[in-house]
Amino acid sequence: MKASILKLKKFFRLEAERGYDNRAVMGGLGTMLHAWQAEARAEGIGDALLEAIQTRLHNYAQYSPQERQAALIDTWRRVEAELGLPPSSERIPARRVAKPEKPAKPPAAPKTLTAPRRRPAPARARIKGEPAALDAPTTVLYGVGAVNAQRLEKLGLYTLGDMLYHFPRRYDDYSQLSDMVSLLYGQHVTVMGTVRSIANRPVKGGRRSIVEALVDDGTAALRVSWFNQPWMQRNLSVGSQVVLSGQVDQYLGRLTMSNPEWELADKEQLHTNRIVPVYPLAADLGQRWLRGVMKRVVSYWAPRVPDPLPPELVAAAEVRPLPEALLQVHFPDAPEQLRAARTRIAFDELLLMQLAVLLQKAAWQGQSARRFSVPAGWLPAQTEGLPFALTGDQQAALDDLFKDMASGRPMNRLLQGDVGSGKTVVAALCMALVAAQGAQAAIMAPTSILAEQHYLTLQRLLVRPGGLAADEVRLIIGATPESEKQQIRAGLQDGSIKLVVGTQALIQDPILFAQLELIVIDEQHRFGVGQRAKLRAKGSNPHLLVMTATPIPRSLSLTLYGDLDLSVIAELPPGRREVNTQLMLPGERRRAYDLIRREVQAGRQAFIVYPLIDGEEGEDGETDERKAAVEEQKRLQAEVFPELKLGLLHGRMSAEEKDKAMSALRDGRVQVLVSTTVVEVGVDVPNATVMLIEGADRFGLAQLHQLRGRVGRGGEQSYCILVPNASHGAENERLKALLESNDGFMLAQKDLEQRGPGQFLGKQQSGFLDFRLASLSDARLIDKARRHAEELLAADPHLSQPAHLALAVAVNHYLSDGKGDLS
Repeated sequence: MKASILKLKKFFRLEAERGYDNRAVMGGLGTMLHAWQAEARAEGIGDALLEAIQTRLHNYAQYSPQERQAALIDTWRRVEAELGLPPSSERIPARRVAKPEKPAKPPAAPKTLTAPRRRPAPARARIKGEPAALDAPTTVLYGVGAVNAQRLEKLGLYTLGDMLYHFPRRYDDYSQLSDMVSLLYGQHVTVMGTVRSIANRPVKGGRRSIVEALVDDGTAALRVSWFNQPWMQRNLSVGSQVVLSGQVDQYLGRLTMSNPEWELADKEQLHTNRIVPVYPLAADLGQRWLRGVMKRVVSYWAPRVPDPLPPELVAAAEVRPLPEALLQVHFPDAPEQLRAARTRIAFDELLLMQLAVLLQKAAWQGQSARRFSVPAGWLPAQTEGLPFALTGDQQAALDDLFKDMASGRPMNRLLQGDVGSGKTVVAALCMALVAAQGAQAAIMAPTSILAEQHYLTLQRLLVRPGGLAADEVRLIIGATPESEKQQIRAGLQDGSIKLVVGTQALIQDPILFAQLELIVIDEQHRFGVGQRAKLRAKGSNPHLLVMTATPIPRSLSLTLYGDLDLSVIAELPPGRREVNTQLMLPGERRRAYDLIRREVQAGRQAFIVYPLIDGEEGEDGETDERKAAVEEQKRLQAEVFPELKLGLLHGRMSAEEKDKAMSALRDGRVQVLVSTTVVEVGVDVPNATVMLIEGADRFGLAQLHQLRGRVGRGGEQSYCILVPNASHGAENERLKALLESNDGFMLAQKDLEQRGPGQFLGKQQSGFLDFRLASLSDARLIDKARRHAEELLAADPHLSQPAHLALAVAVNHYLSDGKGDLS
């Protein structure tokens, strides 16, 4: 063992034997560290270990005996681990000395404090070259004992590094001092003055108290009060200069300030006279206490964090260096500094994700796949048999897909098109191309009823003389009889079945394919990463086409589907009539009912949609007491439409019950379907001409547009009636966008700006976009991150150059955390 380590062990043993009184070394244990580190460094002890020891012990004098004991035990364990010392022979004793003021009691049995709890894996990506001490537990901080450490853990704060990236949730701007004579009621201000008087008086029979002070700044005086904070009388004395920040109140005609933040004027202002950070809190943690702890961590460690971005990238992206951004995002000097700091950290988050998806895309494109070229004359022969001509957008999308499938690399493409734009026809032609060359294709849909619809469409489009035989296209869903499932499994395994349509049964059943070369996934955001991977694994690098009817703004598409090539069908087929959209106030609901009745009498059908069923959780987490589909269906049937047959569909029904409800509507056995938003992705019912949406103000514009797309699929004029919960308000103004536009992409962009990305994400995808500061509505910053990610990988495809190693480490952490496979 090196002499310096032997000396450190000796110091620790002496401390333990003395009951951790900080007198084992002249001047205290902390004072010897500087000289000892020089000796240890000369003997070749690594900087990471020396830095960890310094971090753990530099506040040793402020610790309690119990905290000192824990610090020494934790430090020595780190030494053992780093230097490979046998723990059994070099253990530091955990002895406690009896308190001298109670000599009659026998000494307590030796106790060993357990090391602070550590999380199993870091939640953030480590930066290469980052100080190892940032992995130190929060208990190394003065004033953070075991109890407060547990409270911090509730916020996800286990280490110093976690605290460095625990950003404020908002800021109070108290940076401008105001004269007391100019104060106005309701203002949030900072004032500075002299305490002229201060007193504590009991209220409510002595059960509570109020401290009142008179503070004067030379222009006027302000009466200030603190409720149930008797210690304020000790903190402030007559004649002291104090800075106060808070809201101006009024009492008996005089301006006052209640429970303001305060600081003495001769101290550094942390809670007043600046832009003050407000952090997320857990139970029993005070904002003032946490802010003080954060200030110590950020001030010391932010300047020591290495910047993972090369200097030339920082300059090209026009962002601030990371150490500066970390300082300013916590304790900004000015609003513009705060904006720049948040932009830098948001840029890092977006750049990391873009690098991850582009690397994944490159890895996928690096694989080989079977080539499917389009023979001369084949496509015209296929399209001649269609009951309609392809639109320009459909033809352009087909060109993209055929080019991918002929490239020799696996296609990995997103086909995005509005409801009714004809995505299924494009996918069907690709599946026909695969089948025509002896291979197999599979399409997976989120519901049985939608799978059945795709099956019927494929039968109608592809089963004909010169095309596929009826038994070469099959459907497998949960309700498929077992005997039929066995036939389908056998046909897929021997290759006699060319196209199969199904739900999750495709991956849950023990299905083997002879030559699965194309996978189509409809409404892909409804499926999780694992489900898509299982279907992919049933082939050997099959081509992948995913489809969505949700209009997604470009910025969100780059983020959600950044690893996919994109084709868009924005053009609707000829003959589709625009849906007549109207906003009717609650008092006009009878008009909507009359419209439904007239349409049904003319032989057509209708939907009535409600936000939630009774008892479901609303967006605000409280039980929704508004219109509920279950109760309303009963009321409508009994009181409004007794002569009609009303069906019911909601999310709490079983899959079989949902299928029966939709089949009844499709087959004409139900004239009006009362539903929740589960109908958003449903069967094609060309005979439905009215969509009445109750509580429309509770929906996003994109979701309303999706619901509107459930009607207008036949040749008749169709209607969408929006009925908000109230007769006025900003939400009703928002709804008017639907009256003015049928452009799903424009509406989706408005939705993204107004309501955030939650409207576009299914539960399966909610985790990987867990950004701290990045906003998915910031198209400019997303484009910038994408552009620089592409430039980085063009110059260094594997991020293997020395300047990019820190980024490579962060990207690998991101991918290993389960966030990489987005498609």
